[in-house]
Amino acid sequence: QVQLVESGGGLVQAGGSLKLSCAASGRTFSSVAMGWFRQAPGKDRDFVAAINWSGGTTDYADSVKGRFTISRDNAKNTVYLQMSSLKPEDTAVYYCAAAYYSGYYVYTKNRQYARWGQGTQVTVSS
Repeated sequence: QVQLVESGGGLVQAGGSLKLSCAASGRTFSSVAMGWFRQAPGKDRDFVAAINWSGGTTDYADSVKGRFTISRDNAKNTVYLQMSSLKPEDTAVYYCAAAYYSGYYVYTKNRQYARWGQGTQVTVSS
């Protein structure tokens, strides 16, 4: 089973950048599709980005396309979220997740993910 620990969150000014990391334990990481989600206060947890097992397929929420990049290093059991041109509306707790299903595809729904990290806070000031 995969266990996930996020890091890299913090406070940044609008227009700035942050890079989140998600370290995974477990021998199956390289075969698992991964995703990033975020939850702002009082709102649902929303899809941000997803990546398949090889990194060859990715998907993004419209709100972050062109600003965020998801990547992975299977040798380091780590998935990343590079965030640029940050906006105050990007403020949220960011979670990484490991999918239930085939690592060949990418997934955008909460229910398609089996394992979740504890989250890391990202705050963007205006």
